[in-house]
Amino acid sequence: MTDKDLLQLARDARKNAYAPYSDFAVGAALLSTDGRVFTGCNVENHSYPAGCCAERAALYTAVTAGARNFTALAVTGWQRDVAPRTCMPCGICRQALNEFSQDLRVVTGTPDDIQVFKLSELLPYGFGV
Repeated sequence: MTDKDLLQLARDARKNAYAPYSDFAVGAALLSTDGRVFTGCNVENHSYPAGCCAERAALYTAVTAGARNFTALAVTGWQRDVAPRTCMPCGICRQALNEFSQDLRVVTGTPDDIQVFKLSELLPYGFGV
């Protein structure tokens, strides 16, 4: 699967986001080492801590399906009346992903301007196994 394909799956997942408070819809697509892709979108809640980011939604879906090893995560965000831009996982999501793969490739940007980072670059002092 190409980075562009994975980013498109994240864009598709973003369409299901529930973001009435921030108006910032996020989608994620997580690629496991066995080729399966797990998607997620952000789900907000009036009680803010009860919400969940798209990246963790995808991760938790993957773990529920038995996946434990991952090679790439694509993440994309969109806000009404704002030009598309790079969307990075938050600190909590970075640490949650680090639990499973410090070498995870993080793909973001737009289809015409794809950017790739290593999770270890985004979370240089993460802790984990």
